[in-house]
Amino acid sequence: MRMFFDILGQTFRTLWAHKLRSFLTMFGIAWGVGSLLLLIGLGEGFRSGNVRQLNNIGQDIMFIFNGRVPAQEGSTGGARPYWLTYQDWQDIDREVKSIRASAPVVQRGDIRAVSEYGNTNGQVFGVMPAYNQIRYLPMGGGRWLNAQDDAEKRNVAVIGYEMRKNMFPGRPALGNTILLNGVQFEVIGYLDTTGRDENNATNQRLFIPYSTMQQLFPLKGEHLPENAISFINYQPVTRDRHEQARNDVRRVIGRNHGFDHTLDEAFDDWDTISSAEMVGKIFDAMNMFLGSVGLVTLGLGAIGIINIMLVAVSERTREIGLLKALGATNRSIMAQFFLEGAFLTTLSGGVGIGAAAGIMALLGTLPSPPGFDTPRLVPWSAALSMGALSLAGIVAGLYPAKKAAMLQPVEALRKE
Repeated sequence: MRMFFDILGQTFRTLWAHKLRSFLTMFGIAWGVGSLLLLIGLGEGFRSGNVRQLNNIGQDIMFIFNGRVPAQEGSTGGARPYWLTYQDWQDIDREVKSIRASAPVVQRGDIRAVSEYGNTNGQVFGVMPAYNQIRYLPMGGGRWLNAQDDAEKRNVAVIGYEMRKNMFPGRPALGNTILLNGVQFEVIGYLDTTGRDENNATNQRLFIPYSTMQQLFPLKGEHLPENAISFINYQPVTRDRHEQARNDVRRVIGRNHGFDHTLDEAFDDWDTISSAEMVGKIFDAMNMFLGSVGLVTLGLGAIGIINIMLVAVSERTREIGLLKALGATNRSIMAQFFLEGAFLTTLSGGVGIGAAAGIMALLGTLPSPPGFDTPRLVPWSAALSMGALSLAGIVAGLYPAKKAAMLQPVEALRKE
């Protein structure tokens, strides 16, 4: 044990005697570790921001909208438009076993909403009670629409966060009334904020029972079928069956509207599960690239340590010869140089991790742009950097140390 502390003390004295060289070497390693962690942290910030945005819509949500049937496959010329209907939704809900929930939506943005304190032209959605089980709609107060509201075609409404602020600034919304194109509705609930307040369209919406919407504010346009709807939301039974659910829904729509359901051009739909998987693959590739850049930087720092340690062996050849002449063993000589390399890599790695964590914490106090979360220290990247550091420390210390230990005392003492 005494020999270990003697070697450790000699290591510190040697490093202190070459302060600038030791600092620059440590700076290279710290820079590599910090770069690795920051780059991967930035990639994870982008990933989590995009996941959060998708989660503001809902978990495993799929959409199908009104579409156009091409005159021939692969061509958009002469396409025949078709409109989704309430009957389409009923058939999907009854026949498709690969979905666990679905809801038709009638959407209009031209309905004037007026309260005693303000007015707005926000979007009005006619929805079924099950809609809030599919979409992410956190209640801020009151209650959501229920089956009785829809069955009795009640004039009740649930309003979004921003709409409540505009229609009832600084006043309670529950129990108050609003006019939609002159028709009185009672506010029975309001939503909490979703996303980034005004940047999320859900906050600007007002929800009323589907049957009430169809009776008072049906979709407008020429040649619209009876009970036309804007789109259908649905969820697959399990996440990994989303493609089957999409194909089953398309099959029903194609049959009802008289066209081949295998024509991709005939459908306008959105699968948020596929979008999330594609985004995940992009960020996995980004993390691999950023991690590779960080590892290259870390590798350059390790090469710097090896170089510095080799220079130290060359400079201290006479000292090594004298120590061996006085009885120092190959093992003690090797341990001294190995400890120098290991100490440089470990300390500089710790400094790099601490600096990266500090910068990420500082960035966390700043407002982040939409779709991006502040960088965070990723445990696996820290483990990767420490593993790379351990390898660098072993190589940086072991090779020069072995070279030093193999020197013959007589030959070492002759070196100038």
